[in-house]
Amino acid sequence: MVLCYNNYMKITSGAFENQKPEFVLKTVFGYDTFRPMQKEIIQSVIDGKDTLAVMPTGGGKSLCYQIPALILPGITVVVSPLISLMQDQVASLRAAGIHSVFLNSSLDRESYFSTVDEIKSGQAKIVYVSPEGLSSSRVRSILTESDLKVSCITVDEAHCLSAWGHDFRPDYLEINVIRNIIPDAVMIALTATATEQVRKDIITNLNLKKPQVFISSFNRSNIFLDVQPKRNSIAQIIHCIHKHKDESGIIYCYSRKKVDELVQYLSNAGFSVLPYHAGLSDEQRAKNQELFVNDDVQIMVATIAFGMGIDKPNVRYVINNDLPKSLEEYYQEIGRAGRDGLPSEALLLYSSGDIQKIRYFFDEVADKEQSERLLQNMVRFAETHECRRKVLLNYFGEKYEPKAENADCCCDICACGEVAENNVTIPAQKLMSCVIRTGERFGISYVVDVLLGSKQRKIIDNGHTQLSTWGIGKNISKEDWLALADTLIARNYLRREGDYKIIKVTYAGKSALLNRDEIVLPFEFSGFASAENEKSYDFALYSESKGGVLKKRTGTSRYGVKVAAQKPLAGDKEAERIVSELKNWRKRKADDMNVPPYIIFGDKTLYDIAAKKPKTKSEFRSIYGMGEAKIEQFGKSILRIVEGS
Repeated sequence: MVLCYNNYMKITSGAFENQKPEFVLKTVFGYDTFRPMQKEIIQSVIDGKDTLAVMPTGGGKSLCYQIPALILPGITVVVSPLISLMQDQVASLRAAGIHSVFLNSSLDRESYFSTVDEIKSGQAKIVYVSPEGLSSSRVRSILTESDLKVSCITVDEAHCLSAWGHDFRPDYLEINVIRNIIPDAVMIALTATATEQVRKDIITNLNLKKPQVFISSFNRSNIFLDVQPKRNSIAQIIHCIHKHKDESGIIYCYSRKKVDELVQYLSNAGFSVLPYHAGLSDEQRAKNQELFVNDDVQIMVATIAFGMGIDKPNVRYVINNDLPKSLEEYYQEIGRAGRDGLPSEALLLYSSGDIQKIRYFFDEVADKEQSERLLQNMVRFAETHECRRKVLLNYFGEKYEPKAENADCCCDICACGEVAENNVTIPAQKLMSCVIRTGERFGISYVVDVLLGSKQRKIIDNGHTQLSTWGIGKNISKEDWLALADTLIARNYLRREGDYKIIKVTYAGKSALLNRDEIVLPFEFSGFASAENEKSYDFALYSESKGGVLKKRTGTSRYGVKVAAQKPLAGDKEAERIVSELKNWRKRKADDMNVPPYIIFGDKTLYDIAAKKPKTKSEFRSIYGMGEAKIEQFGKSILRIVEGS
């Protein structure tokens, strides 16, 4: 059943036809159980029913067509949007022993015709093509050879079919033509984010025949959701990076200029970082992506053009330095973290100025009203005082019911726990009075600067250094003043108006001032005063620990982060040695085979090996992600590491 070729093991064509999905899952991929809905989706495809599957990033979409591809006769054609994604999938499949190929512009003439021969001869079980390639007469003629059977057509990233989706690609609309050419092939469409409207578009534009529709949970419970007001983004970004020392992360910025500036800053600070945006040459982008995927660089700072083709499972954090345009875009981006199921973090830094940057480009979109609706949903998520996971899942039509043991690991709001009601009458009066005395013509940041006694030129020119409220708030940090303002807005004492988020005192706020009402709110001050220089390395928010890692100062700010870096097998020194040596071995092997390290094994597999410490090759069958081809190819090397020889 297993043969060697090109540094990989190859499962012979037809070896698993008519086998049970569970048998293929364990034997080829090394998994004992299916993830939610995988088995039902796979069975639907095997039964010849057109299928639409909506599953979260990291939810195991690929197996939903890869297992049927091995069980069904003939070949499976997969329509994929990016060359990098095709290359990654083919490398993973070949490492598992599955003969798969791609047809795209990255192949030279000789390789292209060699690949065509593999397809026509029936050696290849899975063939990847782009939507543009599928529409070409050359590819269609290959797939319609009289003696070539196409059993399944898979459409990956199917949300690209919908103009209501965030990655609409007109070329995807040509895919349904293949139904007329190969009418007997079953079709499966896969996507991670699809609202009801997008799902309808997918079904219509692909001409799916009475499709079975499966919608898995959108809950990525291993990703901690954190939203922080963008007070000093460099400080906040560095704090997040330090929490994930020596781990992979992605930072998204709205513009190329911001990407380059942030890369320069982080590089000068000694971090392993590279940029990715459309201003770089194709060659440089590809090289930077390769270095990141291969764990040669830890941090990628990128525009939203980066990520769709990345299947890297060990990204431990995603930082959005700017507000995404929609919750779909946000969900897609944070989904690049923790694809292996291990604890990861999604940090969104948000300011009202981000909204103006997004709206600036509304003139270039076809449907301004739709763009505004998408933006407002994103803003509501960023500004909510509810559990963020609940708000996010509700947007996708799913009700979130947290488990008690995981409630505080959900998001920044839940992590802070229930905040006690406290008397904040005096600081609230100071803040609201300052809003009124500055004429209700400024944003909250300006008002707080007046309270802190700032001598900025604008404040001096406006005569606001002469106000009775100038400098009366120096005993409270800027962070706390801004957080108090958010709470007063939530309780309708203050409100923001207009595109520039001008702060005003509501009728209720003015009544409270006039009547000297007691103001009790669910708010606690962090207990430290404003820093003299926010741009210094101390940043007022963080202090240096003895180990050189930035820590949040004592206090219960609503914006505190509570993410435990859960390391399996803590305290097991032998397990730590095994994991360390396995990672070094994996990197060397990956470099030899010219593939990313996770193609060999994911971190989850390494931790499982270290936990179970297998002594024989047969014991590898209990290890997560160890299929027969990988046991055959890598088993002896791993046993030597486990034994310490």
